[in-house]
Amino acid sequence: MGRRCLLDNQGLVPYSVAWKQQQELVNSRLQDPSLDDVLLLLEHPPVYTLGQGASLDFLKFDPAQANVELHRVERGGEVTYHCPGQLVGYPILNLRYYRQDLHWYLRQLEEVLIKLLDFYGLQGKRLAGMTGVWLEGRKVAAIGIKVKRWITMHGFSLNVCPDLTGFERIVPCGIANRPVGSLAQFIPDFTVEQARWAIAKAFREVFEVQLISLES
Repeated sequence: MGRRCLLDNQGLVPYSVAWKQQQELVNSRLQDPSLDDVLLLLEHPPVYTLGQGASLDFLKFDPAQANVELHRVERGGEVTYHCPGQLVGYPILNLRYYRQDLHWYLRQLEEVLIKLLDFYGLQGKRLAGMTGVWLEGRKVAAIGIKVKRWITMHGFSLNVCPDLTGFERIVPCGIANRPVGSLAQFIPDFTVEQARWAIAKAFREVFEVQLISLES
């Protein structure tokens, strides 16, 4: 059946709360590597996050004067934006049970998102030298990870039906010449709940796990 992975579907969760939860899950698995993997699926209130080495040059506002939540976190990558209508996935996986290869892991996350799009007859694409998934030239999914002793945290964000105007205040992922898009631009009335189901199915297939929902 494959390795067990607990599916924790959550609602709208403040970024700092989910960040702390990830850290606690990682720390517990560093102490006991036999614990089950976890996939957190949730949405965030409006928030900007910067990767650990991200440049402030990609912000179009003064962070000292910002009236919006902003966090610098330990993931890779540049600045991104989260908001309701965007489905965020945080896999807490022990890559020792899969493959100890970060490039492989990034490609697997992209494959999950490409497979989700394929379920709906959409052709998601990778771009050479970049991380993420594009749909007809628009970036619909971003990926940024942190791995500590082969335990993963952070993950991916999929623009399902968000208000995209928040992206106008940044250069998303440091890519100035390619627009951000959402699935709702291609599938009218597409919802986050539909995306949750599809992400779970695609994740199970790509990582070949036994996905066990924590929902009662």
